[in-house]
Amino acid sequence: MSRFSITNLPLAGLKKVERQQVGDERGFLSRVFCAAELAKCGWHGPIAQINHTYTAKKGSVRGLHFQHPPFSEIKLVSCLKGQIWDVVVDFRADSPTFLHWHGENLSNENGSALLIPEGFAHGFQALTDDVELLYCHSAAYDAKAEAGINVLEPRLAINWPLPISECSARDQAFPFLGVEYSGVVLK
Repeated sequence: MSRFSITNLPLAGLKKVERQQVGDERGFLSRVFCAAELAKCGWHGPIAQINHTYTAKKGSVRGLHFQHPPFSEIKLVSCLKGQIWDVVVDFRADSPTFLHWHGENLSNENGSALLIPEGFAHGFQALTDDVELLYCHSAAYDAKAEAGINVLEPRLAINWPLPISECSARDQAFPFLGVEYSGVVLK
């Protein structure tokens, strides 16, 4: 019996993973990760790192983050508390959807997650106060490989659902398009 319902999304390799809850009068069980089931939709290798984030204020934006090869990673992003608008941008230069983005609502209520392949930047906006996310990563964080694109990049024209109330100084300092990443100039 599968504990996930997998849906292909408009950007090749991007998947929506809906967790099936099994419950009774005590509560429920929801599987967050299963290597065998997720391998069928693009997860390869072990989980190298699991991160738990908390975002206090509705309207806050985090992102758009990625890691340069050879530290590129697959991410499985789940919202455990509250609601977010999760955004991914295709940064695979050879992809027909290069520089296209896709957004999905993730919440503790809908039980959805995004399986984000290597080569994508990721960010989100908190749609409620007190948001908690759980990230499974296929590769460990490497500070030298860290990169990002400014969330206000006009060529991406991401339609954030709420006015941006907070964004870290680090994320605000990420460049706009036109800089070189991994030997490719994103124009």
